Amino acid sequence: MRDRRVVLVWAGFAVTALVSTVLVLRRPDRLSDLHIYYGALTQLRSGRPLYAYVAENGGPFTYPPFAAVALWPVTAVTESVAQVIWLLLTVAAVVAIAVPVGGVLASGRSRRPLAVATVAAVLMLSAPVQSNLRFGQVSIFVVLLALLDGMGVAPPRFRGILVGVAAAIKLTPLLFVVYFLASGRYRDAGRAALTFVACAGIAAAVLPAESRSYWTGTVFQTSRIGNLASLGNQSLHGMLLRLGVDEASLPLVWAALVGAICAVALLRARQLTRHGRPGHAAVLVGCATVAASPVSWTHHQVWPVLAAMLLIGASGPARKVAGAALLVTMVLSLGAVLGPVSTRPGVQFLFENARALGVCALCLAGFGGIAVAASRPHRQPTVGRAWLRVGVAATATLAFFAVQPLPAGADPTFKAYTLDDVVNPRYFFVCRGPAACAAYGTRPPVTFGTRTEKTKVRVNGIVSPQVARLEYYSAPGGAPRVIPLLAPYPGSRTFSFRSATMAHGRLVAYAADGRPIATYDDELAAAFRAPQ
Repeated sequence: MRDRRVVLVWAGFAVTALVSTVLVLRRPDRLSDLHIYYGALTQLRSGRPLYAYVAENGGPFTYPPFAAVALWPVTAVTESVAQVIWLLLTVAAVVAIAVPVGGVLASGRSRRPLAVATVAAVLMLSAPVQSNLRFGQVSIFVVLLALLDGMGVAPPRFRGILVGVAAAIKLTPLLFVVYFLASGRYRDAGRAALTFVACAGIAAAVLPAESRSYWTGTVFQTSRIGNLASLGNQSLHGMLLRLGVDEASLPLVWAALVGAICAVALLRARQLTRHGRPGHAAVLVGCATVAASPVSWTHHQVWPVLAAMLLIGASGPARKVAGAALLVTMVLSLGAVLGPVSTRPGVQFLFENARALGVCALCLAGFGGIAVAASRPHRQPTVGRAWLRVGVAATATLAFFAVQPLPAGADPTFKAYTLDDVVNPRYFFVCRGPAACAAYGTRPPVTFGTRTEKTKVRVNGIVSPQVARLEYYSAPGGAPRVIPLLAPYPGSRTFSFRSATMAHGRLVAYAADGRPIATYDDELAAAFRAPQ
């Protein structure tokens, strides 16, 4: 029976991998990150600067120079062949990750094959692995290297080398060096640090100009990576940006929170290592890198998927429910799936930031500080009482977020349109043409219409001559967003913007002397409540 189940699970994994690969290859924008690697290295081979490369989609090469050395072999074949090979290697990396993690989950040798197959199948279905396949990302290989080293799978004399190589390709695994020190693995920490320096030295010897450019400037240019406030960045830093934390306070707030999260995670990882659970410790440190990094796109978040499966395999209903909830957030995009039913802005914010919140909670509670306290001897509650506690905690969490307004600035969907967008009828729909728009100019002071879509609400309107400035508030007490007033036709001024929700939205028109002359909020709230 067990053998049959193992075969069925592996068959499901194979089908998922095959279908995913075929769908990726059929996309016009397939493996866009691999395309950046390939294009940047091809440009480098022709003598042009590595970090000056910009792909058709605007994406630059953002990794340390050693990554270019490590990725150099991809240019030995055509890009189409490289894409196929990369997809196959990604699938192989998923299996390689599943083997040690399945061994941790299995309670006995006989159950290990089923556990390995299950981990591989769940990983393949998760959003992070699907994102690695779609974009042709190197993240899955970085996770594999750090995991094998963190768990101590490599022979003792070589431990630390894989982390050093991984950190030379992407900097975030450097946290594992601190973990090695905290857990008493001093030789591993030394080998990791020396390997990192050696890899950087190799890159400096092979690519001196690129190394100088990266370490003296490019490494600090986080704007090259993309819009860090977008929902795709599910790091603590990205969530703080979406909360609207001001620029002056953001570095200090972020550093303090990251310090607390990493400290708790590292202390717990040291305890797990001493208790003979290096797999849990390595996954916890990996999750801390996801939370602490300024940028954590979906393809970086393989670690929380592994953590979710370890929680599900643990004893106690609270851990199992927490693991299941975290796994759901890593397989589905709750902001998109549950957007139509999240009628409260606070709940919407919870869903849209579920992955960032889940990883932070894991570091501080699931594997972290609360888990330390929970591991102390105490009277075990009955199963029924344990499930009651889980239900009460989950209900209280949802209730707390349900009463919260949308945090100020926490609207990555927001965009104000410019004069170049006037020709688009999706954005400008209240009036079309000079005559139609001029007819609204005498109506005081703002005339506007709304259109609801699945994930956003659009607002378009006309202002009268007495309006000098228009501002939109997404939440009570939040900083306003200035809405551009455009003059596409003589005698009329129009505007258009979009926002995730209008439940707490407020539109204020000001006269030339700064005096507010009109406020619109009930109309915007009605637009939010309109059928989607």
